Amino acid sequence: MADTALMSIPGQVDPIPAPRDITPRADGRSDLMGLPKDRIRDLFEQAGLDPKQAKLRAKQVYHWLYHRGVTDFAEMTDIAKSMRPWLTERFVVGRPDVVEAQHSSDGTRKWLLRTADGHDFEMVFIPDADRGTLCISSQVGCTLNCRFCHTGTMRLVRNLTPGEIVGQVMLARDSLGEWPKGRMDGLDEAETSAQYSSDGRLLTNIVLMGMGEPLYNFDNVRDAMRLVMDGEGLALSKRRITLSTSGVVPMMDRCGEEIGVNLAVSLHAVTKEVRDEIVPINRKYGIEELLAACAAYPGASNARRITFEYVMLDGKNDSDADAHELVRLLRKYDLPAKVNLIPFNPWPGAPYECSSPERIRRFSDIVFEAGISAPVRTPRGRDIDAACGQLKTSAQKKTRAERDRDAAAEVVEAG
Repeated sequence: MADTALMSIPGQVDPIPAPRDITPRADGRSDLMGLPKDRIRDLFEQAGLDPKQAKLRAKQVYHWLYHRGVTDFAEMTDIAKSMRPWLTERFVVGRPDVVEAQHSSDGTRKWLLRTADGHDFEMVFIPDADRGTLCISSQVGCTLNCRFCHTGTMRLVRNLTPGEIVGQVMLARDSLGEWPKGRMDGLDEAETSAQYSSDGRLLTNIVLMGMGEPLYNFDNVRDAMRLVMDGEGLALSKRRITLSTSGVVPMMDRCGEEIGVNLAVSLHAVTKEVRDEIVPINRKYGIEELLAACAAYPGASNARRITFEYVMLDGKNDSDADAHELVRLLRKYDLPAKVNLIPFNPWPGAPYECSSPERIRRFSDIVFEAGISAPVRTPRGRDIDAACGQLKTSAQKKTRAERDRDAAAEVVEAG
C-alpha cells in the first residue's frame, strides 16, 4: 500500500512536504539515486565502512552515478571486485520504472513513469533543431487545481523525492544514449583522456513544468537541481534550467537564492476576477504581490528575463484590453520580461476553448508593439497528450495486458 499519510489534503493550502529523501523499497536496500556525496558517505558508514573507506567509495560511486550514468555496481570498474557484491547487497541505483513510452508525430516523447511504491507520473522530451528540452515533474498529482490544466484535476498524492526528480533526467539520458563513452579507471600510459568522450548533447535544457508545483516541494527540487548543476555530476548550467511556478510567493526569493535557475511564472490572467477563477492560488497570493516578488527575484535582469506563461482562452483572457493591461502591469513593476503565449491545449471535459489564431496574433502584436517579447508557443505533442496543461497519468485506464499489446504493436510497426 502506498504511503500517502504524510501529505495534507488537496486544496488551497500549503501542502506539508513528505519528510523523506528516499522512497522505501520492498527489498530493504537503500536507493542512492538523488543523494549527494556526503549523504552517500554517511550511508556507507552506517552500513559498516570506516570513515576513510566510506569517503573514498562515496566519491567513486557518486562519479559513476551522475557522471557516467551507471546503474550496476558490477560495472564500476575502479571499485575493488570484492566490494561490488557488498554494495549490491545493501544499495541500489534506481531509475523510475517506465510504464509506457509514447512518440508524437512531431518528435516529442512522453514517458509514463512509476515510483518504487507504485505511484505514476509523467515526463516529456521536446526536440528542436538547436536544443532538446526535458519537461520534468516534481509531484505526483497537484494541489493547485488550475482550471485550464488537466493535471490540476488530479488529487495530490505526494512529493517526488530528489532521486525521483533527478532520476527523470538520468532516464532521459539513458534513452538518448548521452552518457560519456570510454573507461575512466586507470587513465595512464595505456589509456589517455582522449579515449574518454561524450556524445553531442541532445538534452540541453530542463524545465520544471511537468506535474506538480515545484515550490511546494522546494527542498527536494533544490537538492535534485544541485545534482543536475554539479560540475562533478550532470553538469548542466543553471542558465539552462527553468522552474515554473503558479505563484508561491513566499518561496520565490529562496528559489533565486538557493537554486538560482531561470524563473517562469504561470500568469494566465491580468485581473483578479479571472485569475481567481483559472489559477486559484491567486486568492492567496494576488497578481500585485506576485509581480512584486518577480521584480525582486534574485538574478533577474534583461539578460535573464522572467518568462510569463499566458494560456490563451477564448473569451476569457484574450481581449485587446487584457493585452494592454498586461503591458501596463509589466511596465509598472519594471520587469525584464518575456511573455509566452500558449494556445490552449484541449483535454476531455475541459471548460474552455482555445482562442482563435487571429485573436492570439492580435494579442501578441499589442504586447510586441510595447517592446515586450511575446512569441506564440507552437503546441508540441498534442496527439499524445504531452502538450502544456495536458499531463495526467492515464495508466489506470489501461490494464497491463493492454499496455503490453500496445508495446508489441509498436515493435511490429517499427520493424
